Amino acid sequence: MTLLPALTAKVRAAAHPGSTGDAPCPCGGGALAERPDATVVRHADTVAKAHAPGTDPAELSLRLAMAARLPDALLPPLDLAPAPLGDRLVTFWPYGAPVDPDTPEAAPWEATGALLAHLHRAAPLDGLPPMRGPAKAARAISRLRTALRGAPHPAAGPVLQAWAALPAWARAEAPMPGTPTLCHGDLHLGQLVRHPAPDGPWRLIDVDDLGVGVPAWDLARPAAWYACGLLPPDEWTRFLGAYQRAGGPAVPMAGDPWPVLDVPARALTVQTAALALAKALAAGRELDEVEQQLVGACVRMAPIPHQLVSEHTG
Repeated sequence: MTLLPALTAKVRAAAHPGSTGDAPCPCGGGALAERPDATVVRHADTVAKAHAPGTDPAELSLRLAMAARLPDALLPPLDLAPAPLGDRLVTFWPYGAPVDPDTPEAAPWEATGALLAHLHRAAPLDGLPPMRGPAKAARAISRLRTALRGAPHPAAGPVLQAWAALPAWARAEAPMPGTPTLCHGDLHLGQLVRHPAPDGPWRLIDVDDLGVGVPAWDLARPAAWYACGLLPPDEWTRFLGAYQRAGGPAVPMAGDPWPVLDVPARALTVQTAALALAKALAAGRELDEVEQQLVGACVRMAPIPHQLVSEHTG
């Protein structure tokens, strides 16, 4: 049985314990995501996620335990033990209503900032692995370099130069500096749901990158969008202000946040540009307007002075 039917059967069994699965089921559901690194299926109010092949079961169990410990910030799992399914590990979650991409004006920026601050203030469990943000950025660069072997592109030079200008920790080539802080590792609006659906409180989802590291990384994607002109200033202000009011430790309560945010924001800009260019090369198409803006941001990135790097890592 291929992954999607097998996962569908597994989530149906989890939603209806004791059911034989032979009779037709009127419950709603279906695939929510189907990618090489994750397949997610819903049945009624239960969601099953098949994690990427090679996921470490001990690390995933710690991440599940961390989510269960912080139900006011993270959506708690239905089970603390991942279930095997072929070469994949499966976790089970309650269904939550996602952010509506068709109403960007209703994006929960204040809730996102407050949830992130709550997460960053929490004590991480002993043994929790590093958050995987820098590692994901490094994988994006690796994917771009692979794509360039068959199809060179003039936009690649600025992206790779901007990557090379980052400090080693932001390229996953050295340990992250500072006091280890609990981090989400891959924050964006797709990582929020309302639970219980449809109008419960917002919660963060996806523990695959959860771990300890530099908390400014979790603010980096909206910061990068703002710096590139892709996020309106009022939305950035709503997000950052909510984070600061909730006592988030990544940035100072007052004054300029950019000495802290600059390196992570540059890294997320490069990561996003690298993925966009790799996808455009694979599809044999030109870069769209947003993708060109991301590459343009990489062009504008000058090497980071050593004294600024020391501020970021202090």
